[in-house]
Amino acid sequence: MAGVRLTKPWRELDDAAIAALPGQLGVFEIGDEDGSTLELGFAGGRSRFGLRSAIAEAAAKHEGATCFRYEVTMQYWSRFEELLAVYLADHGELPAANAESRGDRRVGRIGAPGV
Repeated sequence: MAGVRLTKPWRELDDAAIAALPGQLGVFEIGDEDGSTLELGFAGGRSRFGLRSAIAEAAAKHEGATCFRYEVTMQYWSRFEELLAVYLADHGELPAANAESRGDRRVGRIGAPGV
């Protein structure tokens, strides 16, 4: 499943990096200084300034947020759901911020064929 993970290098999370982000649709990952994922998110049609505003809002929720990575995609919703499923398969649970926001909504499962 290496091809479906968000594998771009982590970028330092600061005001200049956020200001340079595109106002496009896409998905993102917010991390801490250890490179652990704090939240997976997306910039959709209701994101006022696309990835720029979505990443800024998500980062503001996490005191320990120090890095991020993103991917521009028009299929942000299906890509976001795919990233959640891969994270769940890798770690056995979602990042805390995603688990809280999903409530009872289930995440698709990724497994070996025939399982």
